[in-house]
Amino acid sequence: MLAAPWRCVVILPAVLFLLISTPVLAQNPAAELSTHDEVTTFRVKVNEVLVRVVVRDEAGHAIGNLKKEDFELFDNKKPQVITHFAMEEPTAREKAAREGTASVTTAVPLATRIAPNRFVAYVFDDVHADVTDLMRIRDAAERNMETLSATDRAAIFTTSGQGNLDFTDDRAALRMALKSLMPRSISKGASADCPDVSYYMADLIINRSDQAALQDATTDALKCAPNPRAVQASAQQLALSTAQQMLAMGEHESRLALSVLKDVVRRLGAMPGQRTILLLSPGFLSWELQFECSDVIDHALRSQVVISALDIRGLDTFVDISKTSAAVQKYAAQAGMEEDGTLSEFAKATGGAFFQNNNDLDAGLRQIATAPSYWYVLGFSPQNLKLDGRFHDLGVTVRDPRKLTILARKGYYAPKHLPDPNEEARQEIEDALFSQEVVHDLPVEAHTQFFKPSQEDAKLTVLIHIDARRLHFSKAEGRNLNKLTVVAGLFDRNGHFISGNEKVLDMHLKDDTLANRLGSGITLKSNFDVKPGGYLVRLVVRDVEGQISATNEAIEIP
Repeated sequence: MLAAPWRCVVILPAVLFLLISTPVLAQNPAAELSTHDEVTTFRVKVNEVLVRVVVRDEAGHAIGNLKKEDFELFDNKKPQVITHFAMEEPTAREKAAREGTASVTTAVPLATRIAPNRFVAYVFDDVHADVTDLMRIRDAAERNMETLSATDRAAIFTTSGQGNLDFTDDRAALRMALKSLMPRSISKGASADCPDVSYYMADLIINRSDQAALQDATTDALKCAPNPRAVQASAQQLALSTAQQMLAMGEHESRLALSVLKDVVRRLGAMPGQRTILLLSPGFLSWELQFECSDVIDHALRSQVVISALDIRGLDTFVDISKTSAAVQKYAAQAGMEEDGTLSEFAKATGGAFFQNNNDLDAGLRQIATAPSYWYVLGFSPQNLKLDGRFHDLGVTVRDPRKLTILARKGYYAPKHLPDPNEEARQEIEDALFSQEVVHDLPVEAHTQFFKPSQEDAKLTVLIHIDARRLHFSKAEGRNLNKLTVVAGLFDRNGHFISGNEKVLDMHLKDDTLANRLGSGITLKSNFDVKPGGYLVRLVVRDVEGQISATNEAIEIP
């Protein structure tokens, strides 16, 4: 399983200093302006359910000209008020970088050698794949990686957790990691030869009380029993115990795959740019793990991670008769459809693509690695939502006479307890930090400069300028009150988080100070000790009302 240290160390004790030039504040800073590291209480917006929707025409092209009023959203078949609506163009930032310009909705152009704008995680399901399929997709992935651009970073993850390689542009390291891939099944090495019961059959027998499947497994047990006079009862008991064993191992493998996928989503959420997961798998079953599946989808949607999937079996999904029983062969096709269903659901729910029933894996990888030209993010606040953890069906329709295909998540799970406002606000800041989106809700600017005391060391300074007169203040006892949380994060050229600083700025300003003595604004300074190289500085500022400003600064230190 992947470790996740990148999230645990985001907010560190700040090396953040207040630069004050006005006499009043310098003489008595505690009365009107102060900085501290105490936990602050935020006001947060009501909890939203986010639904990413991809709408395609008859030719399969994504449509990007729909409006909020064109959509209808249903929660358990009840119409909902769409409170959040956005049309996103995933390729806009890459296009702007190529053209040297950027629209107002994308990040400012950055030096591509410093600020990669797309991160692709190749997730190989080595737990469920056999050696033939895994080698074929490994070779296709190596060819696909050769097509990555200078602004892309790739990583290799496996569902077994072995042989992972973090995001890099080192093609040689990627090729070496690919060569180490091998099947690491748990159930195939531990399953009994007789009776031969697959995970799919085991679920039918134990969880769905399917008597036909139990009889098939019992018949198989009778055929290979050491005692030819074995009675039906003992054979059935052997079939049941084998099914229990296979169910436990199969569920463990599926749970392992889902936990790794969730960790990869978290890892990608810590990368500052477009985020894509390519799930390369023969498919796996997840009937008893729907909550875990929904949890992965929720994290992907909120982290703006697209999951695309490819069934690595292609058309060669036959069962080797020499290695499987007649019972397993009988249920193989049904199992394959349900295994593909898991992959398809991840892709549909997160705006990704799903490729199956085709042996051209190169074409499949090209297809799933290409983000749709457009997608929509719809949000709504469930009314009278019970904190019972139950599943809610979601439905999305479009008022349009054309024949359209709509891809959207099928549902969500209600929470079991009320969210903590402080944690939600902190999560909002963290999500903004690990992004490249530029937001200007607050009057904040950032500039960088550096000093090299030696050839091996450098001091990087981030100057954060705040136009206090344009902030929104609340009034109490003749003072203008606001509180800003200021976070500066430092990333290397591969998008890896290095360190971060946080400070809370409390303002209790008199009217005269605000109107006449803050003409030059307030400047904060954040210092980082670094080595020569390329860096991306990400600045996020949030006030108590939930307004955020976020900006990027790229710098090359020779």
